[in-house]
Order: sequence, then structure tokens, then C-alpha cells
Amino acid sequence: MSSAARRASRAHAHRAGLGARGLEVELRRRVRGWSPTRRDLARWASVAAGRVARGRELGVCVVGAAESRGLNARFRGRDRPTNVLSFASGEAPHPDRRALGELVICAGVLRAEARAQDKPLKAHWAHLVVHGTLHLIGYDHAREKDARRMERREIAVLRRLGFANPYRSS
Repeated sequence: MSSAARRASRAHAHRAGLGARGLEVELRRRVRGWSPTRRDLARWASVAAGRVARGRELGVCVVGAAESRGLNARFRGRDRPTNVLSFASGEAPHPDRRALGELVICAGVLRAEARAQDKPLKAHWAHLVVHGTLHLIGYDHAREKDARRMERREIAVLRRLGFANPYRSS
């Protein structure tokens, strides 16, 4: 393979969030039904995390409502399932420096939200992966000012990925 072909291949792998330089995703599906490919998840999270993603790993676990509810109750004190939970690797007692963290996504909640908001399912998946990844790199929405900053970043990332503004009514 020529050096130009190798560079093009590495550039493609980085854009897709794959390979040694990109974000690698470990996907675990604990429920049946459609969910995005590992490649899509990696690309969405890589664009959201930017340079922070290079050479890092992200766990994505797709769960049902019961598991989401249990985790949400345990870690956030809210006894209901939620769309996405973000667990930064730095919160662990012995963090793995390559690990960015883990996203736990409740497929049922996500599907119901997409349907209720009349959004394409894939677009809502992308939004929640971007949202969760931004939490992993330090974004928050507890205060109004921070929420606006996070929403602006989500909109910009999703636009770059080819998705519509998730906060605008369809």
C-alpha cells in the first residue's frame, strides 16, 4: 500500500472513529431491536468528543427499562427509566486512562421519545450519543447557562454529522 493510500485509510478510520487514533466503541446489546452500528456510534461520539477521543475507548450498553430504572435510581436518585446515563471513567477508583467512559442507553425510552417528538429514530440515537458523550468530557446542564452552552454544542455536532437541530420542532 502506498503512503498516500495509508494516509487516506487512516484519515477515513479517524473520521469513522475507528482504529488506533480514533475512538473505539465496545457495544453491548442487552435488549432486542434496532440500534445503530458500532461504526455509527463511534463516529457520533468521536465528533462530539473531538481531540479528546483520539486513542480512547467508549462503552455503549443498550438496556431495557428495568435496568435503566435501577441504574437511574441508584446513581441519580430518580426511580424511573431514562434515555441515557453517562459514566465517566475518571469516576472509577482505578480509572483506565484509555477509557473515556460508558453510555447506558435505554432503547425503549429512546424509541418512545423519538415517536412522541416525531423524530427519525437514527437522529434521536445520534443526539443522545452526542449528549452523553458531551457529559463524559465535562459538559453539564444543571444550570441554565451551562444547558444553553451544551445545547449549542449538540446542535453544532449534529449539524456536522448531517442531522437536524434536535431542539427545533419538526
